[in-house]
Amino acid sequence: MEYSIQPIISEKATDDSELKNRYWFKVDKRASKYDVKRIIEDIYEVNVSKVRTMNIKPKSKSRFTKTGVISGATSAYKKAIVDLKDDDTIDIYSNL
Repeated sequence: MEYSIQPIISEKATDDSELKNRYWFKVDKRASKYDVKRIIEDIYEVNVSKVRTMNIKPKSKSRFTKTGVISGATSAYKKAIVDLKDDDTIDIYSNL
């Protein structure tokens, strides 16, 4: 089964990748830890030592405009944090 995967680039994620060899990805909600490990190893040709996943819930947002209050929500997604073996690295910025 083919799942979508994209790296998360934030200040905290960049610090993790530089200091701890740990990378963050936004993955398909249906993907399991085994699927994430297999996909990362296939795409980036690295050895994954550990995968942690979490489901991020949507957050409600509202803003005040001239015509009234507009309500909405962010979308829910699944985040995977992938630890690599010591000798492997991923160059995320080259694929952007």
